[in-house]
Amino acid sequence: MAGNSFGQLFRVTTAGESHGPGYVVVIDGVPPGMSLGEADLQPDLDRRRPGQSKITTQRDEADRAEILSGVFEGKTTGTPIAVLVRNKDQRSKDYSDIKDKYRPGHADYTFDAKYGLRDYRGGGRSSARETVSRVAAGAVAKKLLAVQGVSIVGYVKQVGAVIADVPDPAAVTLDQVEANPVRCPDPAAATRMIELIEQVRSQQDSIGGTAEIVATGVPAGWGEPVFDKLKADLGKAMFSLPAVLGVEYGAGFGVATARGSENNDAFVPGTTPGGITTTTNRHGGMLGGISSGLPIVLRCAVKPTSSLPQDQPTVTRDGQPTTIATKGRHDPCLLPRFVPMAEAMVAITLADHYLRHRAQNADR
Repeated sequence: MAGNSFGQLFRVTTAGESHGPGYVVVIDGVPPGMSLGEADLQPDLDRRRPGQSKITTQRDEADRAEILSGVFEGKTTGTPIAVLVRNKDQRSKDYSDIKDKYRPGHADYTFDAKYGLRDYRGGGRSSARETVSRVAAGAVAKKLLAVQGVSIVGYVKQVGAVIADVPDPAAVTLDQVEANPVRCPDPAAATRMIELIEQVRSQQDSIGGTAEIVATGVPAGWGEPVFDKLKADLGKAMFSLPAVLGVEYGAGFGVATARGSENNDAFVPGTTPGGITTTTNRHGGMLGGISSGLPIVLRCAVKPTSSLPQDQPTVTRDGQPTTIATKGRHDPCLLPRFVPMAEAMVAITLADHYLRHRAQNADR
């Protein structure tokens, strides 16, 4: 199976299955001498872990990170960093009665079409549990970026028809996001989101929404102008996450009805000597695929959870019509646990482009 690595100079490779012994991530490119320990990885893993609130899946996983290599006496050595997260609470029997049925919205059919066989226990390699590896790698990337003054905060912007009021995305803090289980910085909207999620769960259903991710402190100049545009790599990073069906940044699809005079961001002198900025940020922190120095603001549309305990029509592997009701423990809304996953992929992408920029512009 190809396609298990992401990035060039900050390169992440993941391995593992949802109901196997655990997940491993190998991180290449971290410079030597950076302070790093398992405690640095755990906060984001705790934010992603299942069973953290009543509106998430009740699978009980501690998701404890074990650093296997690349760190000596609390410092990175410059060699590959390997991190292991063990699976502890698999319930493979929950999937035994659907091993020959295709779950609507899942990769069961396409896995069979590609490989001729699949691990039916929770989706195997296609399970969203694979993102535990990415979140561990993202925590390393965040620490590397923090030295450069870059911070990344994601939050739930919308659940169903409930939309948060966030006047200044760049002003949202982690404390505001973590103040409620739905991870929405607008307390009033968060209450309505939680009520909606509980309602759809009681109806044996699920609900989708959007997450917004903001990176501040990114200097102007990161990214490449053609195939490796920063926006292109961020788009690939976001689309590589399970359940993402749409990605936009800045004004996004709003530009489809705007005029150029309305959409352009006017350049003005910045607050630092010789600095340049813009009066607005409809370009979402990237121009021509290169960072502009303004906050990078992007949004992901996340579909409703496909695994439902209610009967749905489907077919068997030999094409016979049947019905399916997915047992097991699943999120009625993916958004609360999606936030740290999205932050991780933004961090991994930015860390890669930071190292590429540094290699290309060593004298600047």
